[in-house]
Amino acid sequence: MTRSILIMDQHFRQLEELFRPAAYSALKETCDVVGGANWPLPKDDLAMSLPDAEFIIAARPELTREQIGMAGNLRAVIEVAGTFQTGIDYQACFDRGIEVLSCAPGFRYSVAEMTLGLILAGARGIVDEHERFRAGSERWLHDNMGTDFSLYGQTIGFVGYGSIAREAARLLTPFAPKIKAFDPWLEAAGTLDDVEFCDLEETLTSCRCVVVAATPTEENYHLVSRELIAKMPRGTLVVVISRAHLVDFEALVEAADAGRLRIASDVFPREPVSKRDAMRQAENVIWSPHRAAAVEGGRHPIGDMILHDIRAIQSGRPERRLQTASLENIRKIIRAPLVAS
Repeated sequence: MTRSILIMDQHFRQLEELFRPAAYSALKETCDVVGGANWPLPKDDLAMSLPDAEFIIAARPELTREQIGMAGNLRAVIEVAGTFQTGIDYQACFDRGIEVLSCAPGFRYSVAEMTLGLILAGARGIVDEHERFRAGSERWLHDNMGTDFSLYGQTIGFVGYGSIAREAARLLTPFAPKIKAFDPWLEAAGTLDDVEFCDLEETLTSCRCVVVAATPTEENYHLVSRELIAKMPRGTLVVVISRAHLVDFEALVEAADAGRLRIASDVFPREPVSKRDAMRQAENVIWSPHRAAAVEGGRHPIGDMILHDIRAIQSGRPERRLQTASLENIRKIIRAPLVAS
């Protein structure tokens, strides 16, 4: 039986970053792989293989309507950067019945784990007291009233309640928190019973900790605005785990430096952050240099999901573990440059 042709152009991702050895071996037993090196696939190799390819895996896939027309056997395009990319003619794919899949769900375990770590560090003042200890100004047996708090029975809010947020909420379950969320799409779907959906202002102003986890779109730039930040109660912990695009970062840092809020963030408006940026000296902050998924094996669930979905497509099964593009969610694509996770 003829095996499927798979074009693998995953660079800037490293192959070992996406696939555990057993998963990649299984993929090569399933498909004949073109590319798969840890450098960009030459355009001539792509053009030569495109007419026979059934699957394309790429960090930043670029396919025009003309190229899609040439790819007569193409069944699925899988992006591995972390969100649907802007270089694909989606309508041409939809017209042809070609699936476009995103690896975004593959980040949920490692990023949710980092989210829990940032929440705990921020809630209990772990980083603040560590720095005081290094400076010889630690406060033995000191109750940091108004800043530190226990997670037990606490109200935790999520701006965006997608797969990462839901996994983070699951990890918080032993603390028996009350979960609130702003996510109009999921609220309209009415499929979750363990979360109280509410409007954005209520989410930001009624929770001891707020996690910003929504997917960036053209419409939600600075969704957490300066005006809303000013309304957040003193001592609120704000954890930014998706993209800085969603918050007025300058206003958030100002509020933290003034002692009103505490921030824990893995993402920034411009990356890498300038060595001279004033936010490096801000108080009441925990900074992480965009490394929520940067842990050994942290992105391997992506490879497992790719293998599962390719096998499912080959056998005609409908279930998908990757995120499937639709006209509705493609309209949410942000046009600004994307930052890798």
